[in-house]
Amino acid sequence: MQGSSLTAEAGFGQLEQHRRELTAYCYRMLGSPFEAEDAVQDTMIRAWKALDRFEGRSGLRSWMYRIATNVCLDMLSGRERRARPMDLGPSRDPNGPIGEILPEVTWLEPVPDGLVLEPEADPASVAESRETIRLAFMAALQHLPPRQRAVLILCEVLKWKAAEVAELLETSVASVNSALQRARATLEASDLSSSDGAPSLEEPDRELLDRYVDAFERYDMQALTALIAEDATQAMPPYELWLTGRDDILTWWTGRGAACEGSKVIPTVPANGRPAFGQYKPSETGSGYDPWALQVLEIEDGRIVDFMFFLSTETIFPLFGLPPRLD
Repeated sequence: MQGSSLTAEAGFGQLEQHRRELTAYCYRMLGSPFEAEDAVQDTMIRAWKALDRFEGRSGLRSWMYRIATNVCLDMLSGRERRARPMDLGPSRDPNGPIGEILPEVTWLEPVPDGLVLEPEADPASVAESRETIRLAFMAALQHLPPRQRAVLILCEVLKWKAAEVAELLETSVASVNSALQRARATLEASDLSSSDGAPSLEEPDRELLDRYVDAFERYDMQALTALIAEDATQAMPPYELWLTGRDDILTWWTGRGAACEGSKVIPTVPANGRPAFGQYKPSETGSGYDPWALQVLEIEDGRIVDFMFFLSTETIFPLFGLPPRLD
C-alpha cells in the first residue's frame, strides 16, 4: 500500500483501525491507561503527518507499532518503574501507620478491558490477552528495561518473529534474541509468564462475587471470612500500605478501615481481566454516598485471594463509567 494513493479519509480510517491494539501495547509498556491513550494519540498524529511519506516497504500496522514504540521509549526515558505497593516493600501491621501517599506516577493503574481487548476476537484469544494485562504480570513487566519490555511484549504477547522485531527496533536478530532471553529470565525469577493466570470466571465464581457484595455491604465479617483465602493480600494505592493474610485484612476492615461500613458496592466493567466494583462510602454530609475506591478482585480455587483498592476515584471512576456519587 502506497501512502500517496490514500485519500485523507481513507488514510485516517486505516490508522484508526489499529487504535485499540496500540492502546493495549502502550498500556503494557507504560502501566497507565491515561499515558497509553496519550501515547496512542501522539502516535496517530505522527503517523498522520508522515502518511504521505509512507513507502509501504513494511505493513502499515508494523509502521505504526514502530512509531508507538518510539513514543513509549521517549516517555519512559529516565523514569522510575510503576509498581504495586507489594512490589515496594514488606507488608504492614494493620494497626500501624498506613504510610505516605506516593505520587500518581509511582503506581500501576487499572484499565477497563474494553479499552484494550478486541471484542470481536475469538474467546481463546480474548482469554490469552486478558492474562497479559493482569496486574501481577504488568508489575513484572515494569522490572524490565524499556527495550527489553518492548521485545518481550512484541515476541511473547503479540507473537511477532524476531526478525520483525529487529526491523522495528532497527537492531539485529541476535540482539532481539538476547534481550528476549534476559527478559524471560527476569519474569521467571518473578514466577510469572505471559501465559500464567487464573481461569475465566465460572458460574460458581459469579455466585461468590454476589455473596461478597452482599456480605461487604452488610459488613458481615463472619460471612466475609468464608469468602477470603487465608493468605489473601490487600493494597490501597496511592498509600504504601499493603496487608497479607485474611486475619490482617479483617483486622484492618474492623479497625482503621471501619469507615467502610455501610458502603455501597456496584459492579462495573472488568479491570485488567478481573472483576471490578465501584465502592461508595456513606457521605460525611449524612446524605448519599461518596466515591471511595475501585475494587479489583482476584479469585482462585473458590476464594478471593487479592484485593486492590484504587483510591484515585476522580480519574479512575470516569474511565470505568462509574457515577461521581450515589444518592
